[in-house]
Amino acid sequence: MSTDEAPAPAFVPQKEIVYNKLLPYSDRLDRESDDILAKIKGHLGRAVLLRELWPGVLFWTRKLSTYIRLYGRKFNKEDHVLFIKLLYELVTIPKLEISMMQGFARLLINLLKKKELLSRQDLELPWQPLYEMLERILYSKTEHLGLNWFPNSQRPDSAASKSIILNILQRCSVENVLKTLVKSCRPYFPEDATQEMLDEWRPLLCPFDVTMQKAISYFELFLPTTLPPPLHHKGFKLWFPELMDLWVSVQNLPGWEGHLVNLFARLASDNIGYIDWDPFVPKIFTRILRSLNLPVGSSQVLVPRYLTNAYDVGHIVIWISSMLGGPSKQTQQQLSGLFNSITSFFHPSNNGRWLMKLMKLLQRLPASVVRRLHRERYKKPTWLTPVPKSHQLTEQDITAFVESMKQPVLLAMFSKTGSLEAAQALQNLALMRPELVIPPVLEKTYPAMETLTEPHQLTATLSCMIGVARSLVSGGRRFPEGPTHMLPLLMRALPGVDPNDFSKCMITFQFIATFSTLVPLVDCSSALHERNDLSEVERELCSASAEFEDFVLQFMDRCFALIESSTLEQTREETETEKMTHLESLVELGLSSTFSTVLTQCSKDIFKVALEKVFNFATTNIFETRVAGRMVADMCRAAAKCHPVESLKLFVPHCCNAINQLTVSDDVLREEELDKELLWSLQLLSEITRVDGDKLLPYRPQLVPILRRTLHLKCKQGYSLSCNLLHHLLRSTALIYPTEYCSVPGGFDKPLSAYLPIKDWGRPGDLWNLSIQWHTPSAEETAFVFYILDTLLQPELLRLQGHAEGQLEMSRDDILQSLSIVQHCLLGAGSLLPALDGQPVPNLVPSMVSLEETKLYTGVDYDTSRENYREAICRVMRKLLHHILEHSEDDTKSLFSIIKIIGDLLHFKGSHKHEFDSRWKSFNLVKKSMENRLHGRKQHIRALLIDRVMLQHELRKLTVEGCEYRSVHQNLLRDLLRLSTSTYSQVRSKAQSVLFTALGTYNFCCRDLIPRVLEFLWPEQQHVTQQQFKGALYCLLGNHNGVCLANLHDWDCIVQTWPALVSSGLSSAMSLEKPSIVRLFDDLADKIHRQYETIGLDFSVADSTLAIAAQIVQTPLPLSSVPLPSAQDVETGRERQRARNQDALQKYEKLVHTLLECLAQRNLPWKFEHICIGFLSLLLRDDHPLPPPAVRFFVQSLNHDALIVRKMAISAVAGVMKQLKRPHKKVELNPYEISGCEEPGELMAGDRKDNRWLQYDGKNLLKTQEAWEACRFVEKTHWGYYSWPRKLLLYAPVQEQPPLGRSRDEMNEMEQIIFDHFSDPKFVDQLIKFLSLEDRKGKDKFNPRRFCLFKGLFRNYDDAFLPVLRPHMERLVADSHESTQRCVAEIIAGLIRGCKHWSFAKVEQLWGLLCPLIRKALSNITVETYSDWGTCIATACESRDPRKLHWLFEMLMESPLNGEGGSFVDACRLYVLQGGLAQQEWRVPELLHRLLCYLEPKLTQVYKNVRERIGSVLTYIFMIDVNLPCTRPAASPRIGHFMQRVMRQLKPLMEADEEIQNHVVEENGVGEQDERTQAIKLLKTVLKWLMASAGRSFSTAVPEQLQLLPLLFKIAPVENDDSYDELKRDAKTCLSLMSQGLLYPEQIPLVLSMLKEIAGSSSWHARYTVLTYLQTMVFYNLFTLLSHAAAVQDVRWLVIGLLEDEQLEVREMAATTLSGFLQCNFLSMDSPMQAHFEKLCKTRLPKKRKRDPGSAVDTIPPADLVKRHAGVLGLSACILSSPYDVPAWMPQLLMDLSAHLNDTQPIEMTVKKTLSNFRRTHHDNWQEHKQQFTDDQLLVLTDLLVSPCYYA
Repeated sequence: MSTDEAPAPAFVPQKEIVYNKLLPYSDRLDRESDDILAKIKGHLGRAVLLRELWPGVLFWTRKLSTYIRLYGRKFNKEDHVLFIKLLYELVTIPKLEISMMQGFARLLINLLKKKELLSRQDLELPWQPLYEMLERILYSKTEHLGLNWFPNSQRPDSAASKSIILNILQRCSVENVLKTLVKSCRPYFPEDATQEMLDEWRPLLCPFDVTMQKAISYFELFLPTTLPPPLHHKGFKLWFPELMDLWVSVQNLPGWEGHLVNLFARLASDNIGYIDWDPFVPKIFTRILRSLNLPVGSSQVLVPRYLTNAYDVGHIVIWISSMLGGPSKQTQQQLSGLFNSITSFFHPSNNGRWLMKLMKLLQRLPASVVRRLHRERYKKPTWLTPVPKSHQLTEQDITAFVESMKQPVLLAMFSKTGSLEAAQALQNLALMRPELVIPPVLEKTYPAMETLTEPHQLTATLSCMIGVARSLVSGGRRFPEGPTHMLPLLMRALPGVDPNDFSKCMITFQFIATFSTLVPLVDCSSALHERNDLSEVERELCSASAEFEDFVLQFMDRCFALIESSTLEQTREETETEKMTHLESLVELGLSSTFSTVLTQCSKDIFKVALEKVFNFATTNIFETRVAGRMVADMCRAAAKCHPVESLKLFVPHCCNAINQLTVSDDVLREEELDKELLWSLQLLSEITRVDGDKLLPYRPQLVPILRRTLHLKCKQGYSLSCNLLHHLLRSTALIYPTEYCSVPGGFDKPLSAYLPIKDWGRPGDLWNLSIQWHTPSAEETAFVFYILDTLLQPELLRLQGHAEGQLEMSRDDILQSLSIVQHCLLGAGSLLPALDGQPVPNLVPSMVSLEETKLYTGVDYDTSRENYREAICRVMRKLLHHILEHSEDDTKSLFSIIKIIGDLLHFKGSHKHEFDSRWKSFNLVKKSMENRLHGRKQHIRALLIDRVMLQHELRKLTVEGCEYRSVHQNLLRDLLRLSTSTYSQVRSKAQSVLFTALGTYNFCCRDLIPRVLEFLWPEQQHVTQQQFKGALYCLLGNHNGVCLANLHDWDCIVQTWPALVSSGLSSAMSLEKPSIVRLFDDLADKIHRQYETIGLDFSVADSTLAIAAQIVQTPLPLSSVPLPSAQDVETGRERQRARNQDALQKYEKLVHTLLECLAQRNLPWKFEHICIGFLSLLLRDDHPLPPPAVRFFVQSLNHDALIVRKMAISAVAGVMKQLKRPHKKVELNPYEISGCEEPGELMAGDRKDNRWLQYDGKNLLKTQEAWEACRFVEKTHWGYYSWPRKLLLYAPVQEQPPLGRSRDEMNEMEQIIFDHFSDPKFVDQLIKFLSLEDRKGKDKFNPRRFCLFKGLFRNYDDAFLPVLRPHMERLVADSHESTQRCVAEIIAGLIRGCKHWSFAKVEQLWGLLCPLIRKALSNITVETYSDWGTCIATACESRDPRKLHWLFEMLMESPLNGEGGSFVDACRLYVLQGGLAQQEWRVPELLHRLLCYLEPKLTQVYKNVRERIGSVLTYIFMIDVNLPCTRPAASPRIGHFMQRVMRQLKPLMEADEEIQNHVVEENGVGEQDERTQAIKLLKTVLKWLMASAGRSFSTAVPEQLQLLPLLFKIAPVENDDSYDELKRDAKTCLSLMSQGLLYPEQIPLVLSMLKEIAGSSSWHARYTVLTYLQTMVFYNLFTLLSHAAAVQDVRWLVIGLLEDEQLEVREMAATTLSGFLQCNFLSMDSPMQAHFEKLCKTRLPKKRKRDPGSAVDTIPPADLVKRHAGVLGLSACILSSPYDVPAWMPQLLMDLSAHLNDTQPIEMTVKKTLSNFRRTHHDNWQEHKQQFTDDQLLVLTDLLVSPCYYA
């Protein structure tokens, strides 16, 4: 920018990556990023203006996402908004290929990610285009017919389960990208969007229909919740009451309830303080508790639905944490209640499938609260609504929250699933309240460190301590004594470095490393005398810090011991592998990183002592170089890295002398086995040279001679160590890296008077003041690198070149040795060698936009005056490679080495991708374990921040995608291809993996390579070997995450690869005898099927997009130098776009024709025929019809001999039918005009006047043509139930629809082909024969694909084929075989659905034919076929207006239970009828009434199967009777009326007192059919109905079911015994299901009064069952009941009353129930209760009299005994209610109880049981629990628990 003009507006970046500012070359980055951004803006804009989506737009959007990865959002607001608008336009192009759409969407998500950068004023995005896109892709109408392949959508007939799982994962990826996209755009939807969305989706809210799920998930995804408070009336207030009522009134967890919860959670967190949640809190918590699926009581029947549809913990957590705080504090009370009630489930002795959920809840809740606190207190305010002061979390709120979570977290530390979740929870809790959380963890940690018998305790407590480390060490005002624990912990952790226990060892390393990173290990004890301004704690720390030196030395001793015990000689025999095992390498990693952390944090004094010690250890012993040697060398390296000058002074001379002495004589050079000491010295030297480069330079004279001496040792182990030395020397001098990672900039070596290290404990690094010490290569170091290359690399290259040109003989070992030197030189100096250069390969892709690569500066200015060794190595390697391949192809070791070198030549610039990835991962792990989410703002420790800057530097080095493809690369890739198809399989696979990496790096190089790969497959090539053939196939297959050449999404490539794959079946090298080749073809076909997605034919860009692009090109800052395209260019662009679409079409047709030609080849093996047909079926599309030859082929294949081909053909022909479907015209109608009603003012769902006309009316059926044509059919079942759509579109009258009954001449070519075949009786004969064959016996089901085929036939050709098919159908129906019945069912379903637009006359005729057929079929029905007929009728009725199908319904209703054909046929008829009616949902109330009237007298059925079926049918009859909000009472039958009638008939059972037996009257005997027997039969059916409806209906009719309770309580057996008859088992199941039901507050008094009444019943079974019922009911409705004080009292008295029951079993059950209620804090242990029990206990029992042997047995008066027993049971319940701790009242109760140890039975038994249970549950932590008792009490207790009576 010029300075003399007026100052231009400054460039304000939105948000850049700060770490770039800290790189050593940061001053150059601003210019570089301006440059790149200007290019991106210019070229991207230009590409859009020229309408070149591919390659131009795609290429430059990729560049933009790379730019964001490198610089963050470093562009100004104007550009940011324009980029977003442009990408939004691109993503929503309607016919865009999915893969492009995903690419654009990911970038758009990235641009929108930080929503605080753009406010609603800056940006507004429409929501409709996104909705249309989701609808088109996620609810695609053509995908199931195979006309649209989305990436990884489910393929038909993919049987391999593994591939299905993969598919699901990847299919989700499209879905996830779309959903994330909507989430990112949501804040910017316009303010009226909410109302528009409600209008759009409310009509879908029909709870009986699948559309409900769709509507609610759309609501969850789209509804904006971040509108500012002034706009709330246009936002959530429009829908919140309505959806909240809906949620509160639903009882049985339907699939969509989870989506609602997610929506409410988001609403709560976006609008804290603006919504009053208090009225809903008890309901919310009750539902959350139910959703955890915790087991209650003993015999529980779970409704399976609860397991699958439970809520998502992540959202529950957000919801809870957003409701906390505020004036009422109600949420916190309920939350404490929730944790109190579930705490005991966290105890390590409990385990089950529910545990994972609980742990997740525990782990995420604190994190969520910390996030909220951060937002309220530390985050910069943004445009998003802030939390009002009144609702921010207060200190008291936080304390209450932490208190409520403390108990469960401490229990979960030792959980079966590991301590990870607890550690994360503790980390977050400690940020808020260290003083509450850390002390109890410490109390558990100290004893765990002492114990030897329970190592798992140690690992658990240490991992939790690591979590809270930072809070502990930094102390702070809340927990000042924290840091004093640090030294004792470190010292006690040392014994954990234990060679015999791997996991303990690793966690100890992690623990020590974590603490020493946070704390400078400096001895500050002298500060006590020098300074007098220290606080008490600081003085304590200063004096303790004297122990640091001790700690470091002891730690080193431990490490040495570990090393000595893991040398090779000790751990395994010589014969075994010499490599390190996986565990050893992990220990090595842990040891070296921990040691280097400890040394980094040491003061100079401690370091010197440590250095001395490690030097002595390393030089007085000689280690083998494989295991122990590596560990020791690592420790020495760590020391050398920390203070290079001091360390090198010791080590280098020592090692050099040793090596020089041992290699004095030349014999050593030729020895195969070298002296151990020589190897060890080499290894040590090679590791300590990995230090700061300029500190190495002084030792040049010693090191270079050693290299010269040792690089040519004969022994492989020797020269590889020497190569390592070479590599490390070069690396240390050539790379850029930070040289220190100390936790305070500048180190600790300052005088104590000026700087006191203990002030820096746990201090975060200051990002703006990191002062990183970088090593950048100086001129002297660069010169040294090139000196080494000139002296050591040059001669090797010359030798290899001489050998390659045949002038010099070299043995294989020599070649390998030279290659090893070359490779290590390249690895060491790679960062100083410029990349390979050459001419770009021309004409790969046509483009009007420049596709240039962007160069990034990485701190190295290449010196072009020196020789570029990369070019030299490349030249020599290619010669050598060709020489070896010609003369000695079996020298595979050299080939491996060359392949590695080629890979490095292409990609290596100083770091490897996989190393970078693993460092990035570990960086994130460490960051997570030590981050401070509360204060946020990158408050990490300094070492982490430096690491992150280093990673940023490496990221820049590794960013190479989009490199230009030059001739050099072309040559190397061809070499790699040659290696990939060579003779030896290992060479092939190594070369292939390098090749795949390269293919992903260079632009468009695949197009250059594909023809070369395919050359190996053409059958014309005679000389291809089998190895080459296999290699080429592998090259096409690609690796699991890279490019798959066989399936590039590009017509140019597929047109070549697919036909080549198919014709390779004729190649001479192909043999189906080799399983490996067969498997390869299978994998290829499978991968293509899995990854193929419909490739676009239409690449057009909308005009609205162009305007935005033009703006982007012209915005200043940085101004792009690319000119706007001229009008001429734009015209050319438009032309080329047209041409491109044309070209794509031609290629598509050409591909289809080529594949058909391949199929026509005479001797193509069958496998390839199938592959080819598979490819053809992928080419069906919904925007272009299949060419006629292919249609003809598929129709003929319907009668192919091979089953698999027939299956593919059925799918394909069904798809073709869809392509040929003629569009039917729709017109808009006003539903209120049809019904003649006014439009209602408010929302009313259900049966209303204005939707009555949709319902089935048996009085005026459509029997005439006039009535039929006057009727307005509404096919979709959900329209009109909840509300009408804005525009109701219905089909236009018959006259305006496409004509029926066309002759052959009126059809197009494709239609004629199908018409000819299906009019041919022979063809149809054969087809039906095939379709009625059995496929897999017993596994076959009604096949939807065949149904689609027939539906298409009858839809497109109306009744043209009926005459041909009719005789077949009549014949098939008469045959009762399973497969023939299935075939005719498929045809009939297709017919009924296909006749949707037929004229009345044709339909009437059709039903005349069908009714007798279906009647006949139903009378022949068998066990195998009844489900097929059910599916057939259900499919036929789906989405059809019931008035159209009146023939069918009237026929099915004739008399389902006429008893003809026995009970089975009756049940089947009902099943089929139910299938049809269930599809019609709410639109057939009249039929439901008729059916109910018909069934009621028949409810007393004798047969079990009929009873079960009737139960299921009743569920559907009453399903429409729901009590949802603003829903009118249903017109269909109501449960209330039905129950009144049933109860009248059950009266005889209700009144009788004796137990109800199952009077089964002999079926044929004329038993006395009295009322009672009838009633029992009726009851059985009613029970079946109750069981069936528990899982299906939305709401339970509680008041009606209550009337049955007394009866069920009477019948249900008490014991768990399966031998009971059906009636009793069912009664028990029903009770279990009913007790789990969700109760509305208003129903609670009803239930309780009923239970009270039954508790007074004379049958003890009933009284007993009341208690079990209560347990489940209370737990499943805990918070609803708790908010109802009277109810709690009622339950309390009910239970306490039953404690005094005369029946022993009931008393004991009451005690169990009471203890459960106390445990889940439903009741509390208060003094009146305790007094009551103590009083009962004191009931006097009269003394026993001696009795004469002859007299009758003398009994104690029962009433007193019962009372006394009740008191003892009460005490025992209290004691057992806290199994894992000892509350203050417990010791006294135990003493009271012990007084009764010698009472009469049953009291004595109770006391013994209680004591033994107490002992069992408190045994684990007895040391802690002992503290609660006084000494006297302990004496009594010990006496009790170990007294003889305990064993008696």
